[in-house]
Amino acid sequence: MTKIIGLTGGIGSGKTTIANHFIKANIPVYIADDEARKLMQSSEIREVIKKTFGDSIFDDAILNREKLSQIVFSDPEKLKLLNLIIHPAVTKNFQDWVLNHKKAPFVIYEAAILFESGSYKNCDVIITVTAPIESRIQRVIQRDNTTREQVLKRIHAQWNDDKRIAKSDFVIENLDPITTKTQIDKILKILNI
Repeated sequence: MTKIIGLTGGIGSGKTTIANHFIKANIPVYIADDEARKLMQSSEIREVIKKTFGDSIFDDAILNREKLSQIVFSDPEKLKLLNLIIHPAVTKNFQDWVLNHKKAPFVIYEAAILFESGSYKNCDVIITVTAPIESRIQRVIQRDNTTREQVLKRIHAQWNDDKRIAKSDFVIENLDPITTKTQIDKILKILNI
């Protein structure tokens, strides 16, 4: 049976960089945030989001993710509501995806909120990616063209590293490319991949 490796870490920690290392090692990788973005474009989910958050987050029937982010990362209750809409769809999508990769001994499920969503319960192994807070903030500001304040709101909406590490099997400190690659190789060896 295919084993599921959960890959998580706070925003800006470098999960995508780590995921790309696993892809190079021929391990199938499911990026939950990317799939959630796609699923949010379905008419069914868009309607539920519109009913829950109103028309103001849509520009000509197109979901304005930035407006939605400002709402949910300023109000924990609204973030919970959005997660209740999105996570069941992502879970179902992932289950279907795993069936398409059932010949692989391992697959990676990459999710920023692996623990918060409860998805960690379906993982056989969990890897947490960490990085210094300032590096994370700068990465997200550059990547998302956003403000420090917005990044900090998102960081505070997630579990902190200590909490994630306590529930993880492995930790990758994403400090520099060489050290990071060495840590990944060590994990792959331990897992016999």
